[in-house]
Amino acid sequence: MRNKLKSLILAGAATAALLPGAASADVEIEYWQYFFDARVEAMEQLIASFEEENPDITVTMTHFPYADYRTKVAAAIPAGEGPDVVQLFYGWLNDYIEAGLIQPLPTDTFDPDVIDAEFFPMVGAMKKDGVYYALPTAVRSLALFYNERLLEAAGVEPPTTLDELVEVAAATTERDGAGNITQVGITTGMTAQDHHWFREVLIRQFGGEPYLDDYQTVNYDTEAGRAALDYYTGLQSEHGVTIEGFMDEPQAAFKAGRAAMHIDGSFRIGSLADQRGLRWGVTELPAAADGTQSNYSSYWVNAITSKAEGEKLEAAVKFMEFITSDEAMQVWLDVVGELPAKPSVGMTDDNANDEVFGPFIRGLEYAHTTIFANESSQRQVLVDMVSQINIGGQEPGESLSEAAAAEQAILDDYYAD
Repeated sequence: MRNKLKSLILAGAATAALLPGAASADVEIEYWQYFFDARVEAMEQLIASFEEENPDITVTMTHFPYADYRTKVAAAIPAGEGPDVVQLFYGWLNDYIEAGLIQPLPTDTFDPDVIDAEFFPMVGAMKKDGVYYALPTAVRSLALFYNERLLEAAGVEPPTTLDELVEVAAATTERDGAGNITQVGITTGMTAQDHHWFREVLIRQFGGEPYLDDYQTVNYDTEAGRAALDYYTGLQSEHGVTIEGFMDEPQAAFKAGRAAMHIDGSFRIGSLADQRGLRWGVTELPAAADGTQSNYSSYWVNAITSKAEGEKLEAAVKFMEFITSDEAMQVWLDVVGELPAKPSVGMTDDNANDEVFGPFIRGLEYAHTTIFANESSQRQVLVDMVSQINIGGQEPGESLSEAAAAEQAILDDYYAD
């Protein structure tokens, strides 16, 4: 499993020669990221500011559709083409290191002790053998979005606890004359962000720990895991405030005004802000009855590729230093809506108390970052688990045990060598 990216490199190396080379300049470096409008806009602003401060360095940005991104990177770098600085998902770090695609960040500029002290703790997952290989400009967390009109019509306030979430969802669920749900109190769907909510939030709030041994051992086939699963599936089976697959996907139902509440990431802010006629608010994820709070955080990082050498390496280091600065993090927050990776930026009074960004930023203080071997496969395990309960009628405890065994097999395969 861990050798798949190496195989991809060998398969793609023959096509890498077709990729365009960099144009000549005093020093020109290439930056690659996947295409997302707001991310491209933010990086264009940062590149312009960087080049103004460093007139002898030109940064050329290239972006690809997400589906093609990893293949392009894997083909280009071993052939000496492509990016000098590259964006990658945090969960890909081990693959990139083992495949020789990125190099350690120089400790004279990126002192590990300073990074440990200045960045949010989850960034420590980017450190291997005491050295950082990548750093984020921004991080993501989860929060509870709510439809202000629907809550006002039901005469309820946004929930602060899991019990209140059930009560608010019940008050805002609507059915037609045949008993079919026409408006859900809360969206559900493991294909979206609920697999993160289940793992890193609900299991912990019910007293468990989802994984052990640095996320190499599944640990949710427990009493706490069963309680978390009962709560989650009970939203549909016991309380009738949601239905799996309502309007195909959770965010679509919320955007359409057919869901009172929806758990999603900070990256959703931009698309909701553009949704005409939707009045929405956001609050921190509901706490457990005993006050326990938890959250999930993920992030994309930037790294210097193994291709960068000599003057290009020096320029790449300067660029990395700039795009992980406080200034860059504020730009990323303002343009993309993703959260600063440093408390010094995120936890300012203006940002931490912002009515939109604030709940996500405050959630970072108690967030956990899952170290995935294969996120899509591990997510599918939980998708299947819930479907077998809701559709197949399987007993939840049995389904939970099967899911834990299936996910452990994925981890064992990945870490076999």
